[in-house]
Amino acid sequence: MKRLRAFLPLLVLITLGLLLLGSGVLQHFDPHHVARQQAALHALIDAHPALAALTQIGLMTLAIATGLPGAIVIVLAGGMLFGIGGGTLWSSIGTTLGALVLFLASRSAFAAGTATPPALVERLRVGYHAHPASYTMFLRLVPFFPFGAVTVALAWLRCPLWLFTLTTAVGGTVMIGFETALGAGLAETIAREGRVTFSLIAHRGIVLPLLGMAVLALAPILLGRLRHARAPASGRGDR
Repeated sequence: MKRLRAFLPLLVLITLGLLLLGSGVLQHFDPHHVARQQAALHALIDAHPALAALTQIGLMTLAIATGLPGAIVIVLAGGMLFGIGGGTLWSSIGTTLGALVLFLASRSAFAAGTATPPALVERLRVGYHAHPASYTMFLRLVPFFPFGAVTVALAWLRCPLWLFTLTTAVGGTVMIGFETALGAGLAETIAREGRVTFSLIAHRGIVLPLLGMAVLALAPILLGRLRHARAPASGRGDR
């Protein structure tokens, strides 16, 4: 019964995410749909800016907390409607709040087990805790890793709460800033051409964020390799 109570918050979040996915709610954030309603939505935002910001924050919190796949379309919609600055700010706040909810629920579930974990699990955790900041930031910056899956994995690896919060706020904001810029680029392209085409790839608002994301994702690995490469040389010099 105690294990079931510990797993219940995570099970509720996962179930809610599956229900939201099955409802087709994400279709309302399709870039073409948002573009068609952009004038009316901008009018609502101008009339109720605080409510609009809270709505974006709430949507992102719900999407991230439930591990909803495809939540990036909400970020893109934020870029199209609020611009890069506002979209990044509101989506980042919602992402951090949602990630904390999912992380705490996952940590509670994984802490319920009292049995000794397998040797492989312990080796993975020891390896992670050797360089927790680098690994955590790397996982947060790689755009190909699902955000919710990374959050659950970090809880499983026993990432400290302060480190999780910091890297999610920083790394998540960096990623969302790039994704919001993608949304702004989508808005420009759809307004100009009426649809998303391959010419979008050449747009500097798309290319530069993608390049920046790739460089930032590789930075922790490159720094780690440089540090290890210098260590033997320093040791030989001391001898």
